[in-house]
Formats: sequence, C-alpha cells, structure tokens
Amino acid sequence: DEGRRRFAEPKHEAHCIGQARRKYNEEMTTEHSPVVLLTGASGYVGGRLIPLLERQPVKLRCLARNPEKLRSQVTEKTEIVQGDVLDAVSLDRALQGVHTAYYLVHLMSGSKDFEQDDRQAATNFAEAAKKAHVSRIIYLGGLGDDTDPNLSPHLSSRHEVGEILRD
Repeated sequence: DEGRRRFAEPKHEAHCIGQARRKYNEEMTTEHSPVVLLTGASGYVGGRLIPLLERQPVKLRCLARNPEKLRSQVTEKTEIVQGDVLDAVSLDRALQGVHTAYYLVHLMSGSKDFEQDDRQAATNFAEAAKKAHVSRIIYLGGLGDDTDPNLSPHLSSRHEVGEILRD
C-alpha cells in the first residue's frame, strides 16, 4: 500500500505542477502579449476574425459603437471599447497600447456621403494610430485599377482609404 502511494504522489504533483504552469503561461500570455485592436468586429469579415484572433497569443480589443451588441460574439477575455471611427477622441482611448490594428470599417451603408465619411474616418484612425505609436494597420481594401474610368465610387473610396491609412 505504501509503495502505491509513493508512486501515486509524484503523478499527482506533476499534474498540479502542469496545471500551475498552464495557468501561469495563460496569465503571462495575456499580460505581456501584444494588444490587437479589431474595428468592424460586428461585420462579416470582423465577425469571422474574432474567434481566430482569440486563439492567438494576443490581447484582443474590439471597437464597437454599441458594446452590448458585440458582447455575445466574444469570449470574456476580449476587451470591448465603446467608440466610433468618426469620433477621434474615442479612437485615442481604443488605440492606447495597441501594437496591431485591423481596420475593417466601411461606412457605405449608413451614410448620405459615404466617400466623405470614409475619408474622415480613415483620417481620424490614421492620426490616432500615429499618436498611439501603432506598429501595423491591417486594412481590407478592394481590387481595381485607379485609372479605370468605370471604377465604382465604392472601390475608388476603398483605394483612397488605403492611401490615407498608408500615409
């Protein structure tokens, strides 16, 4: 009986050590991981990106005009910051400490002048990202030739936003 206990204890200790190591690694990953901001999280692409980013060794932060609408789509470790790309002050808060930002915003559907709104939103975001020392902005643009006279206003706006974010 004592021989069994002697062999059982190290297995139990190893299991406890393994659990403690996993918990420590999770805490360190969250604490020291780069912060990633996802804009457009409630959209088609952003919504599919959330679970992929949540599995990465990053601290995910999502920008949302209405955080409560987004809460059910993310895990408890994902931070949701209330804000709007048309509100420069909210971007300063959202981009604080961010290493990489995904810009998946397009204002075409709810705007009278989507080209002007896209331009203003991209300018706000680019300026706030520069101020916050964001290392990388990942942008989902659109394909098309700028010299094509038949290029749609939508694609032309997507290209302009890309230029604003690049500068």
